[in-house]
Amino acid sequence: MSEAAIQIVVILLLLIANGVFAMSELAVASARKVRLQQRAEEGDAGARAALELANDPGRCLFTVQIGITLIGILTGAFGGEALGGALADVFAPLPVVGRYADGLGLGIVVALITYFSLIVGELVPKQLALGNAEGIAARVARPMRILSTVASPAGSSSKSPPPGWCACCACGPRPTRW
Repeated sequence: MSEAAIQIVVILLLLIANGVFAMSELAVASARKVRLQQRAEEGDAGARAALELANDPGRCLFTVQIGITLIGILTGAFGGEALGGALADVFAPLPVVGRYADGLGLGIVVALITYFSLIVGELVPKQLALGNAEGIAARVARPMRILSTVASPAGSSSKSPPPGWCACCACGPRPTRW
C-alpha cells in the first residue's frame, strides 16, 4: 500500500472516530433520562453509566471535546502537508496551474478533509444519535466514562469554562429574577 493510501486510511479512521465522539455527545445529551432509568432498573449497566454521564454533562462534554480536538489535530497533521504535497506533484507539470501546484494541492486536500469531516465526522453520526439516543448512549457511556477517567488529570479544572470566560461570554449561572 502506498504512503498516500495509508494516510487516506488513517484520515478516514480519524474521521470515523470523530463521528463516534460527536454521536456519543448528542446521544447522551438527548437521551431521555426516564428511559435510561427504566433500562438501568432492568439491569442495563450501559444505561446506568449513560444516566451518570447525563447527570454530569461537564464530564461528558469535556471528554468529547478532548477527543474531537485531538482528532482534529491528528487529521490536520496526517492530511494537509503530505497529501497536499502528493497532489501538488500531479499539478506541477501542468502548464497553466503548475506554478500554483503547492497551494492548489493543499487547498484541495483541506477542502476534501473539511467536507468529509462534516459528513462522516458530524452530520451522519448526529442523525444516528437522534434516531436512537438511549440505545447509543447506553453503548458508548462506559467507554466514555473510562476516557473521562483517563483524561481527568488534564481536565480536573476544565469540566466547565473558567469563570472569567463565563463572565465574558455570559455562559455562567444567571441570577434568578423574581
